[in-house]
Amino acid sequence: MDSWYAHAAYHKQLHLPEEMLLLSDFNHEVAGLYGGYFDTASGFKQVARRTVFVVAPDGTVVYRWDNTEPPSLPSVEPVLEALRGLSA
Repeated sequence: MDSWYAHAAYHKQLHLPEEMLLLSDFNHEVAGLYGGYFDTASGFKQVARRTVFVVAPDGTVVYRWDNTEPPSLPSVEPVLEALRGLSA
């Protein structure tokens, strides 16, 4: 849901490879397609938590990380490993 400006900052902060693209779902058009929404205990519906998906060209999710303990960040290596698996 973060803007592409925020994703550019994450990309730089995490030292991600240039070819790794981060999707900004700023208009809330994609998260629901991959089960990225949840309802909170306080009653908020369809909230998106920070989630990392690696999606194969056929639309299959090959890796997923959900941030269940903010402000934690995902480990980069499992994401890169999933991406390497796509190009193998």
